[in-house]
Amino acid sequence: MNLSNCSRATEFIILGFPQTGVMKIILFIVILLLYLLCLTGNGLIIVLVWINHPLQKPMYFFLTNFSIIEVGHTTAFMPKMLVNFLSPKATISFNLCMVQMYFYFLFGVTEFFVLSLISIDRYLAICQPLRYNIIMTPSVCLQLSVATWFAGFSSITFQFMIMLRLPFCSSNIVNHFFCDIGAMLNISGGDTHLIEALGFLVTLTVILTSLLVTIVSYIFIVSTILRIPSTGGRQKAFSTCLSHLIVVSILYGAVLFIYLRPNITQSSFSVVKAVSILNMMVAPVLNPFIYTIRNNEVKNALQRNIGTKALTFP
Repeated sequence: MNLSNCSRATEFIILGFPQTGVMKIILFIVILLLYLLCLTGNGLIIVLVWINHPLQKPMYFFLTNFSIIEVGHTTAFMPKMLVNFLSPKATISFNLCMVQMYFYFLFGVTEFFVLSLISIDRYLAICQPLRYNIIMTPSVCLQLSVATWFAGFSSITFQFMIMLRLPFCSSNIVNHFFCDIGAMLNISGGDTHLIEALGFLVTLTVILTSLLVTIVSYIFIVSTILRIPSTGGRQKAFSTCLSHLIVVSILYGAVLFIYLRPNITQSSFSVVKAVSILNMMVAPVLNPFIYTIRNNEVKNALQRNIGTKALTFP
């Protein structure tokens, strides 16, 4: 195909999910509820940490970063998806598609770095308790947070610049429910080998490096916990890490399946879309509850604030 004289698509059609009139309404309601729950749950964590001095610790500072990322991650695609459900034709402009893709992956990559920071924080708190407050000072926490965002930005920006140069003139039908890189490369019409290789390399580096940091941290954490003499002490120490382990398992499992493949344009998009639902819609809703349901400090802060508001309004 001669791409030199082709006209780049200015608008894409998003296939999304197979849907009838009734199914479209059901999906709209379900996704709207998931989005509102995500905003509410993660927003509640951000507010609680902000207004409660006892929660202004490194662990909750990183958890606040994680909640901000989850809100940004879902906001990158969910509002447009909801608009498309109400439109007779699910479309997205080229510019908005590129913006959606960029911020989705910016938040997604940064998420892994923040999870690594939470792992390191738990390692220091459990394995180096006497040095914890000396090491994890507010300035260090802020510097680490800025570094994670810079690392996320650095990881994807070069790939994104290459993506902008692709012709996108062979088709304008995106077989996904948002502008995912695999679906977009599949219709780009140009040579995608370089960006696929870079994407695979970045995914391999980011995911496996952050996963390695998490695994090594928890090897030391478990080793330290097993040496605690009392059963109650071991249970208390492990309960502070269990929520993080659940979130890590869900996130890494889904992302490894979706993106850690040498050729993502040859994937089964029906399977990818199904797994993406877990990673992109369900996990951001569950994460705030996973982190808070076993966390007495957060539950106590929530009870204090609810109680105060209840007394204020008779």
